[in-house]
Amino acid sequence: MDLIKDLPKGAMLLADKGYDANALRIVITERKAWANIPPREPQGPDLLQPLLYRARNLVERFFNKAKQFRRIATRCDKLAKNYLAALKLVSIRTWLRGNGYTF
Repeated sequence: MDLIKDLPKGAMLLADKGYDANALRIVITERKAWANIPPREPQGPDLLQPLLYRARNLVERFFNKAKQFRRIATRCDKLAKNYLAALKLVSIRTWLRGNGYTF
């Protein structure tokens, strides 16, 4: 719950089935935000927006690609700003390769 304590009003939380809990949904609703989480049970309420859920999948696939770089996967940077800089470089490289640029 600490991760969403600063969730702004009107925000959307995208998560997978592992985060489908009534307590989490209550906290999100109290913050006037919206949860896009698929239900664990097939009979549960289906409040999922498939288009938005696909966007969550894009983010997960990006982090999977980023973890292919040893420096990102092992988190060998001691300072957060250095880790963020390395992640930005990986992001740029991933974006360039996705758009047909090779180097």
